[in-house]
Order: sequence, then C-alpha cells, then structure tokens
Amino acid sequence: MKIALIAHDRKKDLMVKLVTAYRPILAKHQLFATGTTGGRIADATGLPIHRFKSGPLGGDQQIGAMISEDEMDMVIFLRDPLAAQPHEPDVTALIRLSDVYEIPLATNIGTAEILLRGLDAGFADFREVVHEGDRRPISI
Repeated sequence: MKIALIAHDRKKDLMVKLVTAYRPILAKHQLFATGTTGGRIADATGLPIHRFKSGPLGGDQQIGAMISEDEMDMVIFLRDPLAAQPHEPDVTALIRLSDVYEIPLATNIGTAEILLRGLDAGFADFREVVHEGDRRPISI
C-alpha cells in the first residue's frame, strides 16, 4: 500500500517515534511524506521514503493529487490543532479529498496506531476490492 506521512512542526518528533515503533509494518509498504517530515523519518529509521515539497510549499497538494488519482491508500497526518497554519486551506482540502475518495486518514497518534495495527492485520484490504475507477466497495 502507498502511505502518506505528514506532520505539523510540533508533531514531527511524535511522527518519528510512531514510524520507529511501527517500522516493521511500514517497511512492507511504499512511504510518501512532505519534505521535512520525510527527511526526519528517513534519517531516524533508514526507511526509503518518497519526499514531496514541504506542506506550505505544496507538499499537501501533491499528496492530495495522488489521492484524487487513486494513487494513495492511507494518510497519517499528525496535525497540531492548537497552532494556526499558514496553509490551512491546503490541509482542509487534503482532509476533504481523503473523505471524498474514502482514504483511511488519521489526524492523531491514537487513530494512527489503530490504522497501522489494522493495516498489519489485513483490515485495509478493502482497497483491493473496489471497482476499477469507482471508489465504492463491492458488496460481498
């Protein structure tokens, strides 16, 4: 699966801890991240990670474009809800796209851990059981 990892400045240390803790799970998947977050993750874990631009410079939008093209399977976006973000419209658009295209999205550490454990247990396999070009799951 293709997994996007994004973290606001005050959440970057937490993201590195999360990826370090769940490295065995994440190592089985393709990882993508915004610029600084991706660099910090790669330095700390040695995992290969495709790095986009930083969030304020368009990285969030680059990930959003992958979502809209059905090229992203999961997003972990550790947001800082207590700090104003200069690119808040981009953040909102990314969350909206995740909802529109039914992409699992975690915006805090608790939900991120549940998604990663579920991913490892096969609970995200529904991404494989969809109509081509249609995000609605097939009835089983």
